[in-house]
Formats: sequence, C-alpha cells, structure tokens
Amino acid sequence: MRRARRLLGEILLDRGAITQQQLNEAIEVRKGSTDRIGKILVDLGYASEQDVAVALGEQLNIPVVDLAKTAPDTKVLNIVPTDLVYRYTVLPLRRHEDGGLVIVMADPTDVVARDDLRNRCGVPIHPAAAAATSVKEAIDAVYYGIVREDFDATVKEVGKARGASPAEMKMPGGGVETPQDDMAGMEGGEPELHETGPVVRMCNTLIKQAIKEGASDIHIEPGRQRVRVRYRIDGVLYEIMQLPKYIHLPLLSRIKIMSDMNIAERRVPLDGRVSVRQDGQYYDMRVSTVPTLYGEKAVMRILYQSAALIGLEKLGFLPHTMHQLEGLIVQPNGMIISTGPTGHGKTTTQYSILSRINSVEKNIMTIEDPIEYQLPNINQVAVNSRAGLTFATAMRAFVRQDPDIIMVGEIRDLETAEIAIQASLTGHLVLSTLHTNNAPASITRLVDIGVEPYLVAATLVGVLAQRLGRKVCGFCKVPYDPPEEMLAVFGYDSAKDDGKPDFVRGEGCERCRYTGYKGRIGIFEFMHVTQDIAELIVRRAPLADVAEAARATGMRTLKEDGFEKVRMGITTPEEVARVVFTAGVD
Repeated sequence: MRRARRLLGEILLDRGAITQQQLNEAIEVRKGSTDRIGKILVDLGYASEQDVAVALGEQLNIPVVDLAKTAPDTKVLNIVPTDLVYRYTVLPLRRHEDGGLVIVMADPTDVVARDDLRNRCGVPIHPAAAAATSVKEAIDAVYYGIVREDFDATVKEVGKARGASPAEMKMPGGGVETPQDDMAGMEGGEPELHETGPVVRMCNTLIKQAIKEGASDIHIEPGRQRVRVRYRIDGVLYEIMQLPKYIHLPLLSRIKIMSDMNIAERRVPLDGRVSVRQDGQYYDMRVSTVPTLYGEKAVMRILYQSAALIGLEKLGFLPHTMHQLEGLIVQPNGMIISTGPTGHGKTTTQYSILSRINSVEKNIMTIEDPIEYQLPNINQVAVNSRAGLTFATAMRAFVRQDPDIIMVGEIRDLETAEIAIQASLTGHLVLSTLHTNNAPASITRLVDIGVEPYLVAATLVGVLAQRLGRKVCGFCKVPYDPPEEMLAVFGYDSAKDDGKPDFVRGEGCERCRYTGYKGRIGIFEFMHVTQDIAELIVRRAPLADVAEAARATGMRTLKEDGFEKVRMGITTPEEVARVVFTAGVD
C-alpha cells in the first residue's frame, strides 16, 4: 500500500522551522486564499523560502539546490522555451541520467507546469527545489546581462527619497498597493523626484541595455504590487526585471519629460518621440503611454537607423525572388504592396526598396504614420489627423508635386486605395502595405474595401508577403536531426532528398542569451501579377485559383521559403512553424 505524502506544514513543524500556532494561523489564512501553505507561511514571515524549499525536497523526495553554488549547464538552457522559464519560474539545470532534464522549480508541486514542460521539451522532467527568490535571481543572472547591483542601489536611493520601508525597497517586490496609494501624486503632482539623479540613471540604463541587447521595444507595465520591465528581442518578449511599485510614477514622469509629453495627464493615451545617443550613434524612440488598472503602461519603440539602410540583398531574399522583385521596382508605374502582421519588417522592406531605386533623377515622396526612419534625399510627410492631414489628403497633394515614386504607409480605406490606384494609373510607381496573411489574399482585401477588380488588375504588379524568423545563433550552432513529425509538417521526406540539408540549432550561449537564436531573417512569398492572374482578378476568381496561378509562375509560399532557409542552416523548422503557421497560411 502506497504511503501517504506528509503535509508540508507537518514537515516544517518537525524541523522546528515554525510553531504550531503559526501553522494554525496559516491554515486559517489558506481557507480564504488559493495560495499554497508554503507561500502563505513565507508571506506571513513565519518561514523562510529556504525552509520551504528544504521541506518540499523532503516531501517530494527531490533534491534541493543551492543556486548560489550551483551553475546550470549552458547546453540545456536552450531546450526549455524562455516563455516557460518565466511563466513557471523554472531554471534548466542539467541532463538527467535517463536523458531527461533536471529543472529547478520555485514550486515543484505545480503539476501543470511539469506537464507543460514535458510536452514542450519532449523529454522527462525531474524537478528540484530551491528558494523562489533565488530561482528568479538565477534566471535574471543566466538569461540577461543587466547589472542588477546598479538597479538595487538606484531603487534604494529612490526609495529613501520617497520614504519607502526596507521591505518595499527589496528587488523584486514592493509594497501592497491601495487605491489611495495609486491616487497619490495625481492631485498635487509629483515632487521633483523625476529630476533627480537616481531615476535619470535608471531610465538611461534601461534604454542603454535595450540597445545593447538589440531590443526593438521596452515595455514598462505597472501591476498591483510591482512594475514589470520587458524587452522585445528578435520578436519575442522577455521579462528583464521587476521593480518596486513606488518606482513607477517617477520613472513614467522621466520618460514623459524626455518625450515632450504632458506629465500631468494620466487619464488618456499619449504619444511622444525622443532621440538618444549611445556610443556615438543616435537612436530615435517612439513612446506611447496608456492608462491601465494599476497606472500608466509605457512602451518605447527603438528605431535603429541602420535598419532602414540594410539593403535589399541583406533581407533574406532567395535568388529567384530577388530577381523578380528587382525587375518590378524599376518599372515607371504600377503598385507594389507589402503585406504581413505588424512588426514583421514591412516598413524596412519598403525603405530598402526606396534606397535601392533612389537617385537624383527621381522625386520620391512618402506619407507615413509616423515617420519611422529619416531617409536622405527623400521627401517624407507625417500624418497629422488633427490638422486634417491624412493618407488620402496627402496623396491628393502628392500628385501635384510631380512625383516619380510615392510610398503610402498603409492602405486603410477605400479613399486612400482609390487615390493610390489613380496615381499608379497616371504614371507613378506606388509602394504601400496591407494587413493580410499571404500574398494572394491582398487581392481579396482590396476588393473587400471597395476597389473594383478591373482597377486592381490594371495597377497591381506585385505583392510581397513576409514574416521575420529568428536566425540560429552563429556562435553556438550545432548540427542536429529535427523530429520527423516536425519535418512532416513541411512535407519533407528525407528518403526523396538527393541533397544533404544543413539542419542546425543553437545550443545556447551568452551571445544569444541562451535562446539559441540571434538576429532575424525575412521569410517571403512574392506574387508577380502576370496577365493570367490579372484576368482571374477581373473575373473575381476564387482565391485558391489565384494562388494556383501564382504558384505556376514560380511563387514560393511562406512555408516553402522558410523551409528552404531551414535546409540552408539559417533557422530551424520550429521557428518557421512559429511565425508562418497562422490562420490562412498553409
């Protein structure tokens, strides 16, 4: 007969870590809470996290790890997806003798986390226990290079100025917020704390570190008890740290001052812009704030000027696609559309095309919302809705400015689409973007917003659908054999492949933050609108017929283009599947 597992409270009691009265009080608190007894005892101050970890090790018969003395094997860090690392507060430690993974867990009793880890990693999971805070700190230390000591000192300095208690100044953490706390400073405004050194240094360090990491966005998100900071790196959000709640208002005030925003207005969304300099280079940043339940959330998008001038040849086009695109962008008229989700490089592709065809003989004009990159020798106009300057009104003005090439940031409505089509009919090359899942779907989208099919057929010369996938890190890539079931998703049969694919993956290293990926590559689907496809558009043929005709002209689908880059050793099948297999894409 299986022996019943001892209760955690009993183990702590037997070890002398708590008293019977403290356990009884924790049990009463637990009746109105969903927290586990261990967390409640820690929150009440009756037991330490280390006491609970040791007790969990005894209860579950699992090892207890001192992360201050035990470093994880870097070869296993890339096996566990980073989103699971932060979701469940777990740290891959080493390989187990049976080929599975030993994973240190802040809560090793979480069977949902263990099941999710086993399913995503595809190997047995062997949990180990450690103090919850030490697991969080180890994750920060292993995955990210931010110097936490500097932030600790800054947090304490700001905390002293605000009269915070020592418990509140501990990172991560923060005091319990009340509605009265959240309203503090909204009536009479903040003291001039945002002008003092500590907050300025903290804000500058967040930005500098983001640029160093190659992040595209910085997210500052207030919660009930603390403020979460995340970076979007290579298209994926990573939690960098959590700050005490009292940091939020002065930090947001500093960001607003930098971005020339109204620091007294916290009730409505605000937008701003700021230029920063680091290592002799200038970076533009778009700043947006929105009021949330626990205060304003800020997102700072970092615009790297080098991205606009990267060049078509470096975006990741395969030779056949590159040849087709280069043949179309030198035409004197017609419309070329880039399509895909937000954040997948459409604007960068458009800028790269403009840079390729830009010359002193051409008058190039753009209307953007907002202007992301400043291009030399090109006339760029920003949308200003309050003043009545929209995409449509700007386009009307452009045709009287003797342009050769017009770029309209996005076709959002029938009015803009009709003016863009009219411009292309009257001898201009028009570049624009749409939000559709693939290239053939752009035709349906234009017709759906009210453009007549014969006008689409007469003006549209090419559609480029694209995604951005992460590249395998060049510093830690190793050959490997992808799972057969993953290859089958792409229709790949190794028995029929005459060549030798260079399947690789990253083991994980400091250069790639132990993700196995560093940098991104474009995955493209280019549809050249031939006479046959134009006739199908006029006849309102089904989308499947248009796609079939495009394939007949040599169009590679997103899936095919992505898998070719897998075979070339640029990325992995898992990454292509992540960014390509969305609704409407096979």
